[in-house]
Amino acid sequence: MKGERPYHLVVFGASGFTGQFVAQEVAREQVVLEQSSRLPWAVAGRSREKLQRVLERAALKLGRPTLPSEVGIIICDTTNPASLDEMAKQAAVVLNCVGPYRFYGEPVVKACIENGTSCIDICGEPQFLELMYWKYNEKAAEKGSYIIGSSGFDSIPADLGVIYTRNKMNGTLTAVESFLTIHSGPEGLCIHDGTWKSAVYGFGDQSHLKKLRNESNLKPVPIVGSKLKRRWPVSYCRELNSYSIPFLGADVSVVRRTQRYLLENLEQSPVQYAAYVTVGGITSVIKLMFAGLFLLFFVKFGIGRQLLIKFPWLFSFGYFSKQGPTQKQVDASSFTMTFFGQGYSQGVSPEKNKPNMRICTQVKGPEAGYVATPIAMVQAAMTLLKDISDLPKTGGVFTPGAAFSRTKLIDRLHQHGIEFSVISSSEV
Repeated sequence: MKGERPYHLVVFGASGFTGQFVAQEVAREQVVLEQSSRLPWAVAGRSREKLQRVLERAALKLGRPTLPSEVGIIICDTTNPASLDEMAKQAAVVLNCVGPYRFYGEPVVKACIENGTSCIDICGEPQFLELMYWKYNEKAAEKGSYIIGSSGFDSIPADLGVIYTRNKMNGTLTAVESFLTIHSGPEGLCIHDGTWKSAVYGFGDQSHLKKLRNESNLKPVPIVGSKLKRRWPVSYCRELNSYSIPFLGADVSVVRRTQRYLLENLEQSPVQYAAYVTVGGITSVIKLMFAGLFLLFFVKFGIGRQLLIKFPWLFSFGYFSKQGPTQKQVDASSFTMTFFGQGYSQGVSPEKNKPNMRICTQVKGPEAGYVATPIAMVQAAMTLLKDISDLPKTGGVFTPGAAFSRTKLIDRLHQHGIEFSVISSSEV
């Protein structure tokens, strides 16, 4: 397929806020490779001028003045299916950066499958991700297309973090809690409002996700060993000396789908999972609770959703803005995801005994949204192109863990600054 197509990688939505960082990351990846092993790639979107500007900025940043003349430009639009087909026909892998995916994602998935092209996105919207699986998994398998969702900060650190923890435990891992800590510099944190929009529409449409899950009629994944207890909405994590609240991103949905896949296809013992985010002291807890209450109240009404989308900065207490973070904020920010796992040593039956093994692992990386996300997405694409024999045998719609559990993706991420490590492991 790669031989027949002019481009190995096409970044769709390269002139969007996150897309420009993904395009820069592809350019950076190609710069470090030897001339002979560089991959032909292109940027795609609605405006040639904007795409040209993205390439010029990347050229300036990487000190590579010839870059704009080396990268293809494809004009296409989600409202024009023929243009999407044209893009898909030219690519081995499309990196789709156009969200909210609930509005703009499906035509891209459809075009890629129709044309036997693989597609990776950075979606954090469980409803879209699960719907694409139900609608397109069989067709993608038929066509040999790998459609891999949530391959950014949502949810590669969580999904591969659980797999890494399982691989490092000398026994059977049965349950994991993860705690995300975001570190910021003196200028604080800020996230572009594209992520805020996805959250607003997602929370406003929870009933459709419930309906989708009820209609799927899936048998629950069996619980191995002791059942993982849910924490209170605000709980204190002694090990991290911080209050925490449940993490409301796609991580739990994605990890559960991966665990189901690994059980059904590779006969691996399933792991229970819960995700939290640390929020520091009690002042932060109060601030976040108010932001959460505003969000959950306003998303119920059409006019409320419009207000939330129009004034992200106000309703998120400054966490989200239409401008996104400054370069200083990005440079000073990083994340740590800590995994506390429990399970059973070899020879101990999970059926009648309490867990007798504990393990703590960590995934650390640079700023989550616009540095770690492009790294994760681009390395997922490189893995798709290079670790072909370690991928699932046929195409389909996959989570990152389902697609990449046997590949070298964790090593690739490690080499690019998203580091996986074991903190402690012991028998209790």
